[in-house]
Amino acid sequence: MPISRRSTLAFLLAGAAVTPARATEADAQIAALATRSDVAAALAHIEHQHDQSIADLIELTQIPAPPFGEQARGIRFAEMLRNAGIGDVVIDEVGNVIGRRRGVGRGRRRTLAVIAHLDTVFPVETDVQVRIEGNTYRAPGIGDNSRGLVYVLMLARAMQALQTRGDVLFVGSVGEEGLGDLRGVKHLFRRGGPRIDAALVVDGGDPGRIVNVAVGSVRYRVVVRGPGGHSWGAFGLANPHHALGRIITHFDEAALPYTANAAAKATYNVGRIGGGTSVNSIPFESWMEVDMRSAEPQALIDLEALLRNAAAQGVAEENAGRSAGPEITVELEPVGVRPAGRADMQSSIVANAVAAMARFGIEPEYEASSTDANVPMSLGIPAITVARGGASGGAHAPDEWWRDEDSAVAPQIGLLIVLAEVGLAA
Repeated sequence: MPISRRSTLAFLLAGAAVTPARATEADAQIAALATRSDVAAALAHIEHQHDQSIADLIELTQIPAPPFGEQARGIRFAEMLRNAGIGDVVIDEVGNVIGRRRGVGRGRRRTLAVIAHLDTVFPVETDVQVRIEGNTYRAPGIGDNSRGLVYVLMLARAMQALQTRGDVLFVGSVGEEGLGDLRGVKHLFRRGGPRIDAALVVDGGDPGRIVNVAVGSVRYRVVVRGPGGHSWGAFGLANPHHALGRIITHFDEAALPYTANAAAKATYNVGRIGGGTSVNSIPFESWMEVDMRSAEPQALIDLEALLRNAAAQGVAEENAGRSAGPEITVELEPVGVRPAGRADMQSSIVANAVAAMARFGIEPEYEASSTDANVPMSLGIPAITVARGGASGGAHAPDEWWRDEDSAVAPQIGLLIVLAEVGLAA
């Protein structure tokens, strides 16, 4: 019997459940941490940071940070990390802000990276002034992911009085959104980069959220080129816009049934279209940008093949119908590849996240998503994505909002996860 997309996706999300023995071990470790007086003080410190965290949220949100334009926000975030007690802070070659909190363990110390992305989807000219309506704050990018950066700062401040055995890297990454193509974490996890044993990525709003499946994506810019000409005098030339329309039709007609019947969820989208000079000119260029996504690498390969076939078919049909001039051409330019992957459900970071949530009476909800965790997951490095705290909505929309509801809980959970991963000094 064929496996339905719904049941297969559910299997991918849940994976093999954390074993009882692993869960018991993590529960005991988290309980031991939570009952220590110094950890209790650090957890309380997160609550005491409330006013500072709101001020940080407003300030960071009001610094524009589109992909490839994160410099100003990165500089300020680096200053904030230093003010939070992190002495070793650098901005790397691509713009990532990295603050290392060194442990006191001897020999090879475990290193955990806590990552929130600096960039938003909005262009630099966007009005990012924060509007306050009671306990709701509205501005583009305020949840995704200014609040994630605030979470990182809250952890750094809360840990000032603690000594850990392992190292913690507090990271503000660049290029998570759009055509940024995860360039920040790709650089962070590059061969020859800093050794990182596990990653805790902060992105999303639900406090019980654990992203354990990385949705991969392949993105193309499809460009059709021809001689162009006057709409009356050069009529009969092959028209790049007409060809692009054929390409979209053929791709949609092939990709829609493929995604409907795929074993695991797969999606596609024509997100942007452009070209042409005037209403009475045959364009010399027509282009579109296409996004294809799935947690299954084979589905991405299949969708890419369908796009290439559609491009060849659409251009061939337009060329066949012309009555004058040379043939038009088509080029598929890769503009983004996000690797797919999934977390090892028996890794300590998954078990510790589940146990830490349980301390607050929260049942985890496993999700598939595309986040900075895609890169470490694809490399086999233990990684998950967790919530930034509070409630939020309207991500990627001008009226995005974040609400101050139980906003300390998510970073308190994060603190327990971090301490369980790197260990506390005796």
